Amino acid sequence: MLILCLLLVAAGGSLFLYKWLDLGVPIKADNAIDAWTVEARIRFTAQSGKPIKVRFAVPWRPPGFGLLDETFVSSGYGLSTAAQGGDREALWTIRRARGEQELYYQAVVYPASDDADSRSRPQPIEAPQFSDAQATVVNSLVAQIRAHSADIATFSVQALQRLGERNNSDVDLLLAGDSSPEQRAKVAAGILATANIAARPVYGFQLQKQGRHLPLLTHLEVHNGERWLSFDPVSATPGFPESFLVWSRGKPPLRDSDGVRHLRVEFSAAENAYEALAVARQRAAERGSMALQFSLLSLPVQMQMVYRVVLTMPLGALIIVLLRNVVGIKAFGTFAPILIALAFRETKLLNGILLFTGIVALGLGARFYMERLKLLLVPRLASVLTVVVLMMAMLSVLTYQLGIGAGLSVALFPMVILTMTIERMSIGWEEAGPREALQQAAGSLLAASLAYLVMTERQVQHLVFMFPELLLIVLAMTLALGRYTGYRLTELGRFKALAG
Repeated sequence: MLILCLLLVAAGGSLFLYKWLDLGVPIKADNAIDAWTVEARIRFTAQSGKPIKVRFAVPWRPPGFGLLDETFVSSGYGLSTAAQGGDREALWTIRRARGEQELYYQAVVYPASDDADSRSRPQPIEAPQFSDAQATVVNSLVAQIRAHSADIATFSVQALQRLGERNNSDVDLLLAGDSSPEQRAKVAAGILATANIAARPVYGFQLQKQGRHLPLLTHLEVHNGERWLSFDPVSATPGFPESFLVWSRGKPPLRDSDGVRHLRVEFSAAENAYEALAVARQRAAERGSMALQFSLLSLPVQMQMVYRVVLTMPLGALIIVLLRNVVGIKAFGTFAPILIALAFRETKLLNGILLFTGIVALGLGARFYMERLKLLLVPRLASVLTVVVLMMAMLSVLTYQLGIGAGLSVALFPMVILTMTIERMSIGWEEAGPREALQQAAGSLLAASLAYLVMTERQVQHLVFMFPELLLIVLAMTLALGRYTGYRLTELGRFKALAG
């Protein structure tokens, strides 16, 4: 056992030191510039026997950002890129394909003060596509707005404000029953074009540290003769939101396609330590090292975010081992506190403790009542599970009506774990008394809270993600604690006389 533990520590420690000291992989979570890895995932079903074309816009000089790196993942497909109407488009083609297909575009962007695109000249203004009735309304609206505006910026704001008016038949005619931000931006661009003002919808999303399935947002850009100005098409607020990445202009990113069915695109983003990591990758490439080529950073962004959470679970398990085998804290099971700690990630610690305590207390009352019914084990567990689900639903509705948003997160608790906790607590209550059952419940909450604090620490997440080999050291510590047979800290008082 000792030799195995030493081998694990040596393997994990040596690989960690090699990646840190030799390759220069950053050991600190904040040892880098603020950069994001953004990813577009295009999925579709190929039509049998037909050639496939997919045209997709990719970022090109996004305002407020610079492009550090980009990657196209399209095995077996032909790929070409070209500038088109102020955008850059990628065209994937293939002669034959079958079944479900996936294409990826991944880029690394960083905040940049140089905003060259804001000073670019607009394309020639195209005549807006309005029906005769709509054109009459637009001409009247342009005349009214021009009389009450001072410049292009105020003209644009008033046009957007007019499109936000309710119970206005002229606005309803222009929007054609669609009041979405995208439709408002398109109609506003047409109104401005009628006034000989260059305008275009822009599509993008707000970057987040860990964002999966990011919704595509629409804004309006207007050229004032010198530079492009941006506006929110709903509130008419000038400027982009913080960390807003413009993905395409004029049209949505997904332009056109042939030979495909069920075409859909998903956007993801994750903040990464890029600067120091780029140097480390360059060193690894120069030396022919495979240490970073097959790292977790090579995975799609969505999978990276999953592993940022999953890789912290062994640390939570190690904390449970320490609390139970060394300290002597009693708890319900080994993995239940870890799953509760994962739920605390969404509910936050204090709210999670209150919600967990309330659900378990109510469920325990229902479990004691079912004891009188003399049910068999499996039907009893199924009944308790049903009661737990109903209580969670009722608690969510009640807290929502009371304006307590934290209560909605009760649905994130693992229902089966709550059911088994209630069952174990009731059995402990009957066999060893209420004191023993309450001690185990308190121990479970203590273990879950400590595991939550460790698993949500940013530096810890960074270390286990960049250096997953450190988990070999965690494994060695767990194996070593598995052979511990000494006194637990809580037992020192009980056996004090024997020790003397």
